[in-house]
Amino acid sequence: MKSKFSLLVIIIFLSFCFVIFYKGINDSNIYSPKITDKKDIPNFEAKDFDSSKYVNSEKIFKDDIFYIVNIWASWCVPCRNEHPLLMRLSNSQLVKLIGVNYKDNLNKAENFINEFGNPYSQIIIDNDGTLSVEFGAYGVPETFVIDKNKKIIRKFIGPINNDILEEIKLIIK
Repeated sequence: MKSKFSLLVIIIFLSFCFVIFYKGINDSNIYSPKITDKKDIPNFEAKDFDSSKYVNSEKIFKDDIFYIVNIWASWCVPCRNEHPLLMRLSNSQLVKLIGVNYKDNLNKAENFINEFGNPYSQIIIDNDGTLSVEFGAYGVPETFVIDKNKKIIRKFIGPINNDILEEIKLIIK
């Protein structure tokens, strides 16, 4: 009787483990938070990519226009893929692109910009990733649309594509 009870407990335990593991395999582990409320841009001071001087957010976001904040790095392959679309977007007079260079080697980042072009009106350096986290990012690339009231109104996780580019154009009209 005791051995039958032990066998039953082991079978129930293994069945439970199987169900948990099976459920874990089938569930997506990609978490993408939605921005439902407009969120203020963070107040910050960061190093300018070109001059290495510190600039604050009030000077960067001073104009009454839309801004696109793109978090990128030279080591990020999807950043390379989205770069031509950012170059196209930079031709618009309705928006300014701000680049946040994330945890990157400065020389490699400069080579990236020299090779692929500079779509950004300003690039700021985020050596330790804290500025990106303050924006609400948790990886690269991520892109934020900021309205004329300096509020984050849209967040795109991963590289932008043609559909996202068209959505951004509709937002900034």
